[in-house]
Amino acid sequence: MTREYIKKYSQILKRDMEVLVFGHAGARVLFFPTRKAHFYDYENWGVMEALQQKVESGRIQVYCLDSIDNESFYNLALLPEERILRHAEFEKYIIDELLPFTRKRNPDPRTVLAGCSLGAYHAINIAFRHPHFVDKVVGMSGRYDLTQAMASFKDLFEGVVDQNIYLNTPNRYIPNLDDPYYIAQLKRLEIILAVGEQDAFLEDNKFLNKTLNAKGVPNELHIWKEEAHNPFYWKQMVALYF
Repeated sequence: MTREYIKKYSQILKRDMEVLVFGHAGARVLFFPTRKAHFYDYENWGVMEALQQKVESGRIQVYCLDSIDNESFYNLALLPEERILRHAEFEKYIIDELLPFTRKRNPDPRTVLAGCSLGAYHAINIAFRHPHFVDKVVGMSGRYDLTQAMASFKDLFEGVVDQNIYLNTPNRYIPNLDDPYYIAQLKRLEIILAVGEQDAFLEDNKFLNKTLNAKGVPNELHIWKEEAHNPFYWKQMVALYF
């Protein structure tokens, strides 16, 4: 399958951002990396190989993105209130720079956001905050409330929940959502959640599934055997859900 490396300076982030692009046509898939990972990890782990047939047939074009998690959620030199602001810049980069860039390269009108682990959080949160730009979102082994400690995973904001943190926490803002227009936009999305039955984030996924159902927002929750929080399972998931 075709593969292209792109390094492009982001005016929003004030740094270079790197992307691997696989494929020539089809729905544009923005694939967010795992916690503190990089644009090349899904290729190195064999996850992209699992998508070869779909990519080569022109069904999807996959953009493996880089992250700035070390500059935002995991930058302990910043206050929690500052960490979320750096994350907000990352979101702005995705919406205002990366998405337009992908549209210029590929006119296919369909946009898919996807990710594993913390990448699933990025995909789900950005899709939910900007549903008019997205057609489908796939969250695999994701955590959708970074303000709650789960097993060995700490609260990334140390007990702080200001307005910006709240508005970037799906399992906090979705339960209180009552805007009919916004809910209608969410109903447009194809939403797929996948998580292992032994994953620390299982209950978090169940909560999001239940909350979306209560709002009348269609979504699928797939519970896999074991923890299913590693590339062996993600290869199987992407083959099914992308």
